[in-house]
Amino acid sequence: MSTPNPGMDRDTFDQFLDQLERYVRERLIPAEKQVIEEDKVPDDILAEMKDMGLFGLTVPEDYGGAGLNITQYAKVVQTMAYAAPAYRSIFSINVGMFNSAIKNGGTEAQKAEWWPRIAGGEIACFGLTEPGSGSDSAAMQTMARPDPDGNGWILNGTKRYITNAPHADVALIMARTEKDALPKNAHVSAFIVPMDTPGVSTGSPDKKMGQSGSHISDVMLDDVHVPSEALLGGETGQGFRFAMMSLDNGRISVGAASAGYARRALDSATKYATERQAFGEPIANFQLIQQMLAESWTEIYAAEAMMADVTARVDRGEDTVKHAAAFKVFASEMCGRVVDRVVQIYGGAGYLAEYDAERFFRDARIYRIYEGTTQILQLQIAKRMLREHAAGV
Repeated sequence: MSTPNPGMDRDTFDQFLDQLERYVRERLIPAEKQVIEEDKVPDDILAEMKDMGLFGLTVPEDYGGAGLNITQYAKVVQTMAYAAPAYRSIFSINVGMFNSAIKNGGTEAQKAEWWPRIAGGEIACFGLTEPGSGSDSAAMQTMARPDPDGNGWILNGTKRYITNAPHADVALIMARTEKDALPKNAHVSAFIVPMDTPGVSTGSPDKKMGQSGSHISDVMLDDVHVPSEALLGGETGQGFRFAMMSLDNGRISVGAASAGYARRALDSATKYATERQAFGEPIANFQLIQQMLAESWTEIYAAEAMMADVTARVDRGEDTVKHAAAFKVFASEMCGRVVDRVVQIYGGAGYLAEYDAERFFRDARIYRIYEGTTQILQLQIAKRMLREHAAGV
């Protein structure tokens, strides 16, 4: 177990969350149309989010961050996710992935350099997935070889589906430092790579089903030289372990986002059902509509209860691989069911781009895929269960 994290003072955090809820409803939701039309978070809103400290939520206060624990961070994510997904997406990689990797594996020098920079609003991306490998790290092709001059490393390879890559300032890149190594995944190391390093380039942003304003693209590494200090933790063969530890926080973030967006969709459907008339009365009076509303509320409540449990476990320092995976699976699948019901409640209008229900449906689909697909995470949960049973845990 690691050291428990008390986080921000409770009263201070509650005040911050209240302010954030007002910001979401009064500032972010009214700007959603602009986000969709321009396919970007407006520059002025991005600057406001940086000034609010959203990019360094879990960075220790001594390094310029807010010092939130994971319970508090998940509540912030859930609150932000009530608005368009792009708002959460742009800062969550900093907090849930990059900062987590620095915390778990970074040297003191790496923390001193990068924590203040990301807390100040520099945008991070996380480079694990490749054209031929996602969950299968053994198939990773990106290579890092020692510089023949003896000063650092040279990276070559391509990363795919990398969130924030088109506008990121820094990337955490997973690369092979051995062709084959035992134990499993000991061939993967992690490197902190500024995106303006010569040889780093990004592809055009991919066109997506939903989540307008959130950008993903390839990251290409062509003889990219980085100094020895770029190796996370200063040790080879630890990259996969750091990545997996970071993915636990990433999965909690996706679960929290799923709960927040499901709540937004359900609130929209509830309002629509009370206003839409059929057979001379609001459709909210019809019992089968009420069933869909009630099932959705119940599932959101269950996801929120799971979130409270798993984040409390993280903050107590417990091993939460199984719990984080289970929360992400349930919450993301739940969100899919909720937005499907919301389209059904809207009826024919739910299929039209004129109404929000259609957007909710498209936006939510990715939650069941990234940071580990439902199927991969089910395998991970089962393997952990069987390992614990064999050990008599």
